[in-house]
Amino acid sequence: MTLEQLRIFIAVAEREHLTRAAEALPLSPSAVSAAIAALEGRYGVKLFDRIGRRLALTEAGRLFLIEARRVLAQAREAETVLHEVAGAQRGLLCLSTSQTVGNYWIASRLARFRDDFPGVEVRLHIGNTEQAAALVLSGEADMGLVEGRVDDPRLFVTPLEGDRVVMVTPPGTDETPQRFVAREKGSGTRAILDEVLRAQGLSEEAIVLTLPSNEAVRAAVEAGSGAAVLSWLVVEGAVAAGRLAAREIDVPVRPFHLIRLKERSEGRAAAAFKTICAG
Repeated sequence: MTLEQLRIFIAVAEREHLTRAAEALPLSPSAVSAAIAALEGRYGVKLFDRIGRRLALTEAGRLFLIEARRVLAQAREAETVLHEVAGAQRGLLCLSTSQTVGNYWIASRLARFRDDFPGVEVRLHIGNTEQAAALVLSGEADMGLVEGRVDDPRLFVTPLEGDRVVMVTPPGTDETPQRFVAREKGSGTRAILDEVLRAQGLSEEAIVLTLPSNEAVRAAVEAGSGAAVLSWLVVEGAVAAGRLAAREIDVPVRPFHLIRLKERSEGRAAAAFKTICAG
């Protein structure tokens, strides 16, 4: 049974006439007659009685008409969904981000996207760079936005705007820091700290505390636990309030990266959000 057969059956049932149904569809009378005969022959059920020049529904035909209309209505709803998704009027966009991006950088971009595509639901998962990339690779996220470096041949990697990284210490700390608070391995922020330590001739033993979030690291530095290397986005408010002192460090501005699985098709919503992030 096909949707076309259902449409033909409904047209005949509503007009009680093959020729009039054929004109409305539009199809040839022979095509309409063949479709009805195919339905009746396949299921061994008579759908119409011929009364003079009129076709009247049998009991089976009346019951089938109710269900045929219901199925066609559901098909139209499904078709509407496809059109709306294709036009990004509705749908679902799953994003995975590292912490600096997810907690500080992405909010204004999400607001712009929401204004343009209010019918698209956005689900955001925030972890570290490795965790964000893993969700993209598994197909659970449509795209990822991370500050760490990701090298994987299965991914498209698009650089975005740069992120300034600074060293922060408690106010009044003049000497070169020897004790550091760090993010966990797998974090883009941790990777930069490791580079800084190597450049200063220090080992990982200089890390006295490892914490799972930028906010926890910042709070530990404010409490006097040591220095840290963090995004300016994370520490700007604390520096302005005098709770932290910032020092420039000799590392290049790091770009954020948009990552996407090469094997995954890019929907219109994802493409639109990518454009917003790149703008």
